[in-house]
Order: sequence, then structure tokens, then C-alpha cells
Amino acid sequence: MRIFIKHFIWLFFLQNIVAQVQEEVNPPDNIKSIVFKGPTDDQFPIIKIGQPIYLEFDDILANEQDYYYKVTHCDYDWNKSTLLKSQYLDGVDNQRITDYENSYTTLETYSNYQLTIPNDNVRLKVSGNYLLEVYNSNYELQFSRRFLVYKDLVGVAATIKRSRDFNFINEKQVVQFNIQSSGFKLVNPKKEVKVTILQNYYWPSAIHDIAPQYTIGNELVYKYDQETAFYGSNEYLLFDTSDLRAPSSQISRIDLTDLYNHYLFSDAFRNDKPYSYFPDINGDFVIRTLQGDNASREAEYTNVHFSLPYNEFIALDDVYIFGKYNNYALTDENKMTYNETNGMLEATLKMKQGFYNYKYVLKNGQDIKANVVGGNFHFTENNYLILVYYRNFGDMYDSLIGIGSANSRNITN
Repeated sequence: MRIFIKHFIWLFFLQNIVAQVQEEVNPPDNIKSIVFKGPTDDQFPIIKIGQPIYLEFDDILANEQDYYYKVTHCDYDWNKSTLLKSQYLDGVDNQRITDYENSYTTLETYSNYQLTIPNDNVRLKVSGNYLLEVYNSNYELQFSRRFLVYKDLVGVAATIKRSRDFNFINEKQVVQFNIQSSGFKLVNPKKEVKVTILQNYYWPSAIHDIAPQYTIGNELVYKYDQETAFYGSNEYLLFDTSDLRAPSSQISRIDLTDLYNHYLFSDAFRNDKPYSYFPDINGDFVIRTLQGDNASREAEYTNVHFSLPYNEFIALDDVYIFGKYNNYALTDENKMTYNETNGMLEATLKMKQGFYNYKYVLKNGQDIKANVVGGNFHFTENNYLILVYYRNFGDMYDSLIGIGSANSRNITN
């Protein structure tokens, strides 16, 4: 009996450890158009300590229900850190979001909510990884989003190279970088410093735990090939519904039922075609409208219709429309269905007016095939973000001491 109790306690302890990993939770169907960003145009929430961070979302139930927010500090591996709330927050979180208004002059009614941190109730005190959670009045978690706070203590210089592996020389991009710590003392960098590399701000494909190859004085050098390589993918597809009534090079026709309907031209497979550059925003979206002055509360929701020919590349895989507009989630809502009449895969999404990037991904069980439809090209323009974390012996948390960025438009051999 005593052995059984020990096993039960151990299993309970392990479950608690696993449960502490702070994944991003996506919202229910009534919450849409989540924008979470710092002071730049990129909709990725990374700020220098002291800068503001902005959250905005819509509730299409439009009943002005109450929402509350909570802030949690995390370590490098996105487990809850051991810091007390008072050690990473000035003030008190778990406050109601008080800045909200209903839409006006729109066919689809919704309540728009906005939150800025820091505010009168809460301010962030330390750098590192954070999680923002939004709850309803029954304290049921509605969604959560990761964000980053950094101090500019070290410099990061990065370049993008073609892969030296001949199997992937036309498909992969390699991130090589140096960390300069001239003003910040590193005694044992292989144990004190951890690095994360993000492609287009997409967490699931991030590369973690890359140790420096060697050091030169105060400089840490990372000149790997395979260890820091990403598939290049292809430029995102795009459309713009900012003008409700004007077809474009992406929109074939528009009609009005209970909402406006935007029918996009059918897309094609690009995996067997030569690479062709056209500017995108790397999966992101921007809410905007030409029918009003305040896009947050005057932009319409429209039904956007997508279509893709079915062919042998798809086989029995499921096909999804993929983009930042729903935090890259693969749900029943953005899953395509086969139309036997025309042989096309089709989907209709309710999306707020604006400029959107998207692509098609395949899924078979847990296996996600991101680039079967679009293909992989080393020429593709991608953004890369390098995050440098530091934790000295005895420290209670992982601080984010510097960031670096590079773009593959300047790729070299």
C-alpha cells in the first residue's frame, strides 16, 4: 500500500510539472481578430522594459460581457517561474478590461475590447517570458498569448546563409550570429546563456538551446549550419478587403447577403513552379477599412471564400487555411471541405476587414506539412528573431538580455 501511495504521489508530481508549461490557448468562436503587439507595426508582442504593449479583440456576441486579464512570468522553457507576483509586477493584475465599445454602422455587431500594459493598475518590473491570460466573468479562460520583455544589455549581429547541405541548398536558410557582451560580464556562457531563434515570429518552429560554438574575447559565436537551419517556405498568399465593394487582383467577385461575401480567385499549387517574389508580411494581418475612420470599431466582418484544386499531393490529408489571423490554429472552422460538383477544396471564414496573409497546410494525424502546397525556396523573404536569455548561478529567473534580427532578402552563400 505504501509503495502504491508513493507511485501515486510521484505521478501527481510529474503531471503538475507537465501542466506548468504555458502554451498559448486559442479563443472560442465568438472571440475574433486578436491583435497583440508592441509599439512597432509587427504584430508580435515584444517590448523593451518600460514600453507599452497593446491587446485588442472582438466579441461578436456583442453583449458587453466582462473580461479580466492576468499576467504570469515564465522561465526560458515557458514553465511558470518561481517569482512571486510582487517580484515581477508593480500593482495588481486580475483586473477588468474597462476599455470597450460596441461596433457602429456595421452589419455584424461586436464589442471591441482594448488593453494597454503598463496602466494605472499594473506595471512590469523584470525582463523575460510572460503569458497574458484573458478570462470571462465566470473565471473561465478564454485565450492566452505569450509576450516578451527585454533589456538591451548585449548586442546581436546576424546574417542569413544558404545551407551547405547539398540536399537542402535550394530549400533551407541558415541563421548565423554573434553575441557581443562587452558591457555585460559572462563567466560561464555555455551554462548562463540560452538562445531561441524564431522564423516569422512563429513559436512552434522555434529552435532552442543552441550553445555557442566558441568565444572570442567578449563575443559568442554561433556559426552552425544544420543546427540553426529553417525551411525557406514560400511567400504568403494575400488579399485585401479594406474596400467592401471593390474587387481586386485577389478578389473575383463580391455579393451581399446578411454580410458581404468576398470570393477569392482559386489558388494553385506552387511547389512545382519556379520561385516568384512578391511582397508579403510573413503571415500577418492588418485590420483596416475605407468605410470608416476607426477600423477597430467600424470595420465590417465579411465572409471570405477560399478554394484550392484537389490533386494527388493532398491524398487523404486534411487541408487548412493558415495564418496569423487566428494564431495559426488548425481548427474545424478553417478546415477545407471537398466540393464534388467542381472538384475543389473550399472554406468560408468570417474575417474583419483588412489586409491578410495566408497559405495552405496539410495535416495527417499529428503530422503537419507546412510547405507541400507552396513549396520551399531559399530565396523566400523571411524575418528571423534571435532571443538571448541569461541566468546566473543562484538567479531565480531567466532574464531576456538582448535581441537580434535578420532578414533573408540579404541571403548570401
